[in-house]
Amino acid sequence: MRKILVTGCNGQLGRAIQNEYGDEVEFILTDVVEGANISPLNIMDLDEVLSFVEAKKPDVIINCAAATNVDGCEKDWDFAYKLNALGPRNLAIAATKVGAKLIHVSTDYVFPGNASKPITEFDEPGPISAYGKTKYEGEKFVQQFADKWFIVRTAWLYGDGKNFVKTMLSLAENHDELSVVCDQLGSPTSAVELARMIHHLEPTDNYGIFHGTCEGDTNWADFAAEIFKLKGIDVKVNHVTSEEYKKMNPASADRPHYSILDNYMLRLTSGYKMADWKDALKEYLCN
Repeated sequence: MRKILVTGCNGQLGRAIQNEYGDEVEFILTDVVEGANISPLNIMDLDEVLSFVEAKKPDVIINCAAATNVDGCEKDWDFAYKLNALGPRNLAIAATKVGAKLIHVSTDYVFPGNASKPITEFDEPGPISAYGKTKYEGEKFVQQFADKWFIVRTAWLYGDGKNFVKTMLSLAENHDELSVVCDQLGSPTSAVELARMIHHLEPTDNYGIFHGTCEGDTNWADFAAEIFKLKGIDVKVNHVTSEEYKKMNPASADRPHYSILDNYMLRLTSGYKMADWKDALKEYLCN
């Protein structure tokens, strides 16, 4: 039975991966806080990571741990860099030492967000935020120090945890109308769908950078409208521009205007196709 070490196991993707694999593998679950069957692991500490990985000897490491608070990363660059860049570096060094595969989860934020067509794995990154820059450094460390690696970039992720879908549903309880940004484009992606895609890649030697988002695209305002439609909630969604949102929230970090990732490498190498974003959202909300 393969042994898979999951960092950030309590996050949305970490939970989805556990559900996806079930009893098929032996999980080594880690997070910042100890829990039932969960070991504490600070991936920012190289010695701690090396000691833990050498003791457990996993076949695969799936790194779901990250500083994902985009605005928070702007305020604390050091923490963002340690978790998003040095953390993956440490895991890459440890994975190589025990001969494990490393699957590192990255983000659309490594791109500047000014594209005019879906972004492939072969397009040049150019992050504009602290979050994006530190995640990109993490990608480079993985490529530098890991022998067997997958980098999976995703976007607009939602699952079992804090996310845009739950925020909209919570706000709808006390509001008849909401103002949501309409000029940022992307592909809402279910953590369940991303876990399925990782499950597809993980047993293979099909290494490299992959984009993993649900098919199709939308904007945040229309995404919100689809959420309310599926749940039968009568809330008016007002479309606002990023500029208008920035005036209302001046401390917020710049977000990519265009985050539509093309799962090009999946098509080229395996033909694997992720679900349409509307179908995945319906599964999430209605099943």
